[in-house]
Amino acid sequence: MRTRLPAGPRPSPGNRQALTGARIVLPDGVADGHTLLIHGARILDIVPDAAIPAATERVDLGGGWLMPGFIDTQVNGGGDVLFNDAPTVDGIRAIAAAHRRYGTTGIFPTLISDRPAVVGAAIAAGEEALAAHVPGVLGLHIEGPHLNPAKKGIHDAGVFTAIDAGVIARLTAPTAGVRIVTLAPELTDDSSIRALADAGVIVAAAHSLADYARTRAAIHAGLAGFTHLFNAMTGLGSREPGMVGAALEDRATHFGLIVDGVHVHPATCRIALAARGSDGVMLVTDAMPPVGGSAGGFALMGQDIRVVDGTCRGPDDTLAGSALSMAQAVRNAMDLMGCSIVTASRLASGNPAVFLRMADVRGAIRPGLMADLVHWNDDRRVTATWIAGERSDAGE
Repeated sequence: MRTRLPAGPRPSPGNRQALTGARIVLPDGVADGHTLLIHGARILDIVPDAAIPAATERVDLGGGWLMPGFIDTQVNGGGDVLFNDAPTVDGIRAIAAAHRRYGTTGIFPTLISDRPAVVGAAIAAGEEALAAHVPGVLGLHIEGPHLNPAKKGIHDAGVFTAIDAGVIARLTAPTAGVRIVTLAPELTDDSSIRALADAGVIVAAAHSLADYARTRAAIHAGLAGFTHLFNAMTGLGSREPGMVGAALEDRATHFGLIVDGVHVHPATCRIALAARGSDGVMLVTDAMPPVGGSAGGFALMGQDIRVVDGTCRGPDDTLAGSALSMAQAVRNAMDLMGCSIVTASRLASGNPAVFLRMADVRGAIRPGLMADLVHWNDDRRVTATWIAGERSDAGE
C-alpha cells in the first residue's frame, strides 16, 4: 500500500482574505496584533495588522483566538451516528459534520471491532469519502478486532480474530488517505507489525496485555503509537513497566489521551505530560454518537449504551467511548492539565499531524500549510472553522 495525502477540496481562485481581530496561536507562542492571510486552501502569511496588503478582503473575527484546526484520530461516531452501524460515505459525512462544530477539521472515523464484512465496508466507505473530498476526512482508523479479550473494554470479544495474510492484505489495500490500525502486540508477531508499517499503515497498540519487553519489541518492528494511554493496557509498575512505561519512555512514538476527567485522572494526565514531554501527547476523544447529537443513548453490538453525567456507559457501567468533543478536550487540557493555549493547541493539532506524517501539510498556522483553522471566542467556544480555506459558521 502506498499512502498519499488526501487532496482535500479544490481551492477556488477567490480573493485573498485577511483574518484579523483575533490572537493567533502559533507553534511557539501567541501573536497579538497580527493578521492571518489566506488564499484558497492555503495559509499565505502572518503580518502585523498595519501591514495588511491592499486588495485583501478583511474578515474581523472580533477577538478570541485563531488556532490550527483540531485533528482527532479516534472518532467512533457523532451526530447520533455510530460508524459501525453506518459504514458508508453518508455516515462518515454526518460524523465529520457533527465534530466540525467543535473545531475538528481533521477526522479519522474509527471502526470498533466488528466482522470482516463490516471492516471491508468501512474501508470502502473511507475511500469513497476521500475521493468525494468529504470535508475533514483524512483517513480511517480500524480499532480491532485483533485485540486481547482480557482487555476488551466495551468491544465484543466474540468478533476478535488473529491477524493472518488475508487480514494484512485487507488492511494494506491502497488508500488515498492515512490508515491507522489498533492491535494487541502480544497476539501478533513482529513480522506482521512490520508488514503493516512497511506498507504505510500507522500501527497503534491498545486493548492489550503486552508487557514492557513485548511492547518495546513491537516498537522496534514498527509500532508507532498508543491509542488511548492507560485505558485497556498494562500499567506502570515498580518491577514491570508495562505498556504504559514503554509508551512514556519512548521518544519516537505518540500516545492519545482521553482528557475528560473520567477515563484518566487529571493528575495522571499531568504526570504523563511531564514524563513524555509535550511533543508526544495527542488529545483524542474516543467519541460516540452523542457528540453533536440529541439522543440520550445508543446501541453498540447489542448493548444499550446510556449517557451518564457526560460519560457513555454500558449495562455493567463499563466506559463505552466518550461524549467528549475536541473543543472540550482542549479546554480540559488547559484547566485540568495546566497547559497553556499553545501547548493545548499542539496536543490537539501539531502532534497528531506529526503522528500522521502530515506535519508538512497541516497541524499548525504557518505559511504554506493548509488553511485548516478554528476560531475560539473569548469564552473559549468555537464560532467558526475553516477546512482548506472553506469557512463554516456552525459552532458550539
